[in-house]
Amino acid sequence: MDTSVTIIGIVIAIIVAIPIYFSARTNAVNKAKILDIKKRFNPNHPQDFDLTESQNNKTLTIDQKNGKFILMNFNPNQQESTYVDLKNISSCKLVPTTESGSDTILKIDFEFQEKETSKKITIPFYDFDDDRIKQISAYQDQQFAKKWLKIIQDSI
Repeated sequence: MDTSVTIIGIVIAIIVAIPIYFSARTNAVNKAKILDIKKRFNPNHPQDFDLTESQNNKTLTIDQKNGKFILMNFNPNQQESTYVDLKNISSCKLVPTTESGSDTILKIDFEFQEKETSKKITIPFYDFDDDRIKQISAYQDQQFAKKWLKIIQDSI
């Protein structure tokens, strides 16, 4: 009786430990990727990016003091990171693209306008085609983008 209880306990412990291990390993890899990207855009002081948040394969980070912003997209189809120097930006807004005649969001972009040239810089944030959960992620990403829009506008 004691042996079977011990075996069951060990099996349950293994079943619980394996997902925790893989989750921790993935989290460590993502933190290393984020730090490498921060170092690429600010090699001397990557720790200056004082606010960093992640959601749905997207990580946004900002150095509010020096006016630097990075959007990292860790989408399995297309991994990219985009840097924006907020000192050269006069405004920022969200540009949602919806399906004609519907409320279905197809894309959400950040649109930055440069101070000197009035040139618009568009950074893709959400794309319906890359979304696995579809409209659930669209709503979450839209709320996340609105939150970050305010943070960016406060830093401009």
